[in-house]
Amino acid sequence: MSKSSVKRVVNAIQKFYPTALADKSWDNTGLLLDSSVDDATQPTSPIKVLLTIDLTQSVADEAIKKGAKFVMAYHPFIFRGLKSITPQDPQQNSLLKLVKNDISVYSPHTAVDSAKGGVNDFLVTAIAGESNVQCSSPIEPDSANPECGMGRLVNLNQPSTLNELVSRVKEQLRLDHVQVAESRKGANQEIKSIAICAGSGGGVFKGVKADLYFTGELSHHEALFFKESGSSVICCNHSNTERPFLKFIKEQLQKELNSDDEVIISETDRDPFETW
Repeated sequence: MSKSSVKRVVNAIQKFYPTALADKSWDNTGLLLDSSVDDATQPTSPIKVLLTIDLTQSVADEAIKKGAKFVMAYHPFIFRGLKSITPQDPQQNSLLKLVKNDISVYSPHTAVDSAKGGVNDFLVTAIAGESNVQCSSPIEPDSANPECGMGRLVNLNQPSTLNELVSRVKEQLRLDHVQVAESRKGANQEIKSIAICAGSGGGVFKGVKADLYFTGELSHHEALFFKESGSSVICCNHSNTERPFLKFIKEQLQKELNSDDEVIISETDRDPFETW
């Protein structure tokens, strides 16, 4: 894939999810693997982009099999400094395969979490619906753009019960099961306020008061604290709160790229946890 083609895909991603919105204090976002070659040595050809949440070995093999030369992996697969690269490490083995097959990798991660219209706003609509949101604002606003930021705190126009919201989450995220920590008020408790965070919400939810906390995962003690404080919790497993948003990223990128370019969503990417 030529350098200009890689740059074109990167620019398309950053149009919607600029790196300035990412939490650089701990996250590793951007072009993590650049396997491009000089334009003079690479003839112009249509681009195939594979979207995934996690860049697992199966996803790397899928990218190779399907001829994708660019992978947008929501979670960064290079996170800490590498002192060596060995095929004995499964993630590094994927890295070696990608390099050998001239595949580049970009990770937007917390830029998607923060962006207005990003994954957290998607979750607002998923649980509350478009017509029942009285107000929604970032829990941790971005310093440069307060409409963006981590998490969302939502007030509903009309209260809903925990039962109703659980059913809606399962329908919108296409899940058969979710984890629920029910408050002492029971499943028919009226929910008026919801704290939302894609992925892992424990850090974002600190000090936030809400009737319901909706996220991918919480620790045992975090969930217990919210339950004992009179609130309820819905957890869906970490990446299950993120993966459904890939279809919207696909639509965004497809519009930005050329008509003969192709954006596809991984068929092998899935959360490591399943309920049997």
